[in-house]
Amino acid sequence: MAPATYKAFCGGIFETNCYLFEAPEGWILFDAPEGACEWLHSLDIHPKLLLLTHGHVDHVQDVASIKQQFHCQIGCHPLTAPMISDRDFFRNFGFALEIEPVEPDFLIEETPNRNFLGADFKVLEVPGHCPGSLCFFSRKDQLLIGGDVVFAGSIGRGDLPGGDIDLLINGIRTKLFPLGDDVTVLSGHGPPTTIGQERLTNPFLQ
Repeated sequence: MAPATYKAFCGGIFETNCYLFEAPEGWILFDAPEGACEWLHSLDIHPKLLLLTHGHVDHVQDVASIKQQFHCQIGCHPLTAPMISDRDFFRNFGFALEIEPVEPDFLIEETPNRNFLGADFKVLEVPGHCPGSLCFFSRKDQLLIGGDVVFAGSIGRGDLPGGDIDLLINGIRTKLFPLGDDVTVLSGHGPPTTIGQERLTNPFLQ
């Protein structure tokens, strides 16, 4: 398998990753941490689509500016929508964090297959770190854009609002492990890994 055409950027104080994926009909950006908009300009790439893995503030800080500057469509889970459209969503939980609100253009839920700009993805809902967390799996490229569900040697936090660590671990085992050991996982933080590596060595998943 030739590696998929993707580019990665890490931005903001939480060192959050986002990924540009080249689909047949244009570029898809997954997540939008602080600095992502500037990064797109530096590459001279205009994404046609912005898909969000979840709504935590470090993944969505640049959503509004990317929408304004590139006029791309934004897709997210129904539970993510209020996190990006309500300026006070995180403030209501006691976080002194504010984003420029933006409305999604369409909603995404778990489905065996959904076509985005000519690329087929299996969409998996794996909550536990954040309600409505989505993972996007390209079978053709053996690539999983996983958000903050699983990392190299770790998993997403379960102590944030709506978190549930048992739900998260169960979701990883039942939904991600069956995708296959050779699948490359692009995580929301840290380096890429593989499902096989995490199945065998991740201390949270033993």
